[in-house]
Amino acid sequence: MSFFTRMKPISAATIYDPSQQLKRTLSWPHLVALGVGAIVGTGIYTLIGVGADRAGPAVMLAFLIAGAVCACAALCYAELATMMPQSGSAYTYTYSAIGEGSAWIVGWSLILEYSVVCAAVAVGWSGYAVGFLISAGIHLPPELLAGPHAGGIVNLPAVLIVAAVAGMLLIGTRESATVNTFLVLFKIAALALFVFLALPAFNGANFTPFMPYGFSSHVVDGQARGVMAAASIIFFAFYGFDAVSTAAEEAKNPARDLTIGIIGSMVACTIIYILVAAAAVGGLPFVEFATSEEPLAHVLRTLGHPGAATMIAAAAVIALPTVILAFMYGQSRIFFVMARDRLLPERFGRVNKAGTPVAVTIGTAAVVAVISGIFPLAEIAELANAGTLLAFVAVGVCVLVLRRTRPELPRIFRTPLHWLVAPLAVIGCIYLFISLPGATQWRFLIWNIIGVAVYLLYGRVKSRLA
Repeated sequence: MSFFTRMKPISAATIYDPSQQLKRTLSWPHLVALGVGAIVGTGIYTLIGVGADRAGPAVMLAFLIAGAVCACAALCYAELATMMPQSGSAYTYTYSAIGEGSAWIVGWSLILEYSVVCAAVAVGWSGYAVGFLISAGIHLPPELLAGPHAGGIVNLPAVLIVAAVAGMLLIGTRESATVNTFLVLFKIAALALFVFLALPAFNGANFTPFMPYGFSSHVVDGQARGVMAAASIIFFAFYGFDAVSTAAEEAKNPARDLTIGIIGSMVACTIIYILVAAAAVGGLPFVEFATSEEPLAHVLRTLGHPGAATMIAAAAVIALPTVILAFMYGQSRIFFVMARDRLLPERFGRVNKAGTPVAVTIGTAAVVAVISGIFPLAEIAELANAGTLLAFVAVGVCVLVLRRTRPELPRIFRTPLHWLVAPLAVIGCIYLFISLPGATQWRFLIWNIIGVAVYLLYGRVKSRLA
């Protein structure tokens, strides 16, 4: 099993020729915006309602718990990203700390995670966009608005937004990151408007009782209830900061830019979530917006701000592509690095003159477009959580392993209290993984069984370290 444990040298970033080297064009504002763009999106616009339905006003506590687990993982990411400023995120760290076999499983899981997230958000964006078109008197053939599972042919709006985001990425990393920055600012401004309008209606009585369903996760009338039940689903609203670490090779000053990008985006999003949750629950009893598909817009509409409610919905349509961009960017970089390591066909590990991995970006977009355009996502979207949790566990383990096996390595950023923070990240993520539905865990296992077969038949033999 020596092939399973062979490790890539941490200094391996210097071995690639120019055709396999990404260009350093990003600074920390781009990376903070990339992280915020990935984190603040579908989660806060929709999951605040789901979380409130499961936990009541204690949804704020659920946000804090999920955010705390992700914060521990973020601190571990920051140490590894600055110590190994190479693209690939958790895959690259695992390759250098644990071994090739484990790295393959992590990378294979990340490919699944990023692809499913992109497709899910694309379908969600399609729903908002179609609603706006209908309100404007524009009606498209229903066959082009849903996949075969819903009686249609293809979800064309979802396919088109995926193509548009892929086009932005093909233009160039810096250019797409700049556009992403403006969209993120627009999204944050919309959430600030929500807080500004909802806070004047704040009613402390809406927080009583604070935990109507208790703390632990349990089933009531066939529905998961409790703070931890909410935290397990709200976790989806937090991950995304790891997409920043996939840009390590494109950061101008990795030590500074990655640290600020990862931790800055995590702190900013936690503050945003708590403020929005407090304004929503304080402005309206949670039972009145918990089941709404557009909870924030529903709150404003009920409080007598229909125009602002429309603006919030418009912000979702304009801003959700930032989530697709961030995760498609991350997925293409994971695939790119695995191809560069020859665990996948090496032709996908080439960049053009602008420093963009064209082949893998187009391939990623094609796969995401097929998933979002044809397949139902309700039953598989939770697979994204499974892939992310595995990656976070791997990162926490990598910090502990390298602190013991390679203590002499320079660490520009050191995870504070690593002996506590890293285990908390690992244990917290394992607990959240166990809390996922059994069907999701089985699908994730099947995906990785397929991945191991691909590795044994192809990657093991073709690997750059073989």
